[in-house]
Amino acid sequence: MRKRGPDGGSSELVTEDGTTRIADTVVAKIATMAARQVGGVYAMGSGMSRTLGSVRERVPGVASDDTQGVDVQVGERQAAVDIDLVVEYGLSIPDLAGAVRANVVNEVEHMCGLEVVEVNITVDDVHLDGDESDEQSAGPRVR
Repeated sequence: MRKRGPDGGSSELVTEDGTTRIADTVVAKIATMAARQVGGVYAMGSGMSRTLGSVRERVPGVASDDTQGVDVQVGERQAAVDIDLVVEYGLSIPDLAGAVRANVVNEVEHMCGLEVVEVNITVDDVHLDGDESDEQSAGPRVR
């Protein structure tokens, strides 16, 4: 089965001329960017990974994790994606998940030529307006 990209070019990764391999991290970065493009996605990652990411950003010389909240499995022709999200309060979670899923599938298939067999989405939290200001302004409870 030979897929064609939107520009008419071939997007097959295994040809008689050779094989193109795409690293898991490449697919994870593309999936991360595609998920973040959807309005209503507040953050990526579960509570613990967001906490570790916050600490990592404050340490000089340590790079942030560009794929926080995204895990992928990549084969020769297919990919599966797992995404952890924090969504904005008030939005329909099934609609948002559908939009994220469609955008991730579209971007990964377009950019990588891989068939995306599944995009599993876990909503770990709902962001409420004022959440971050409450956490930052709260002083110590004991002295």
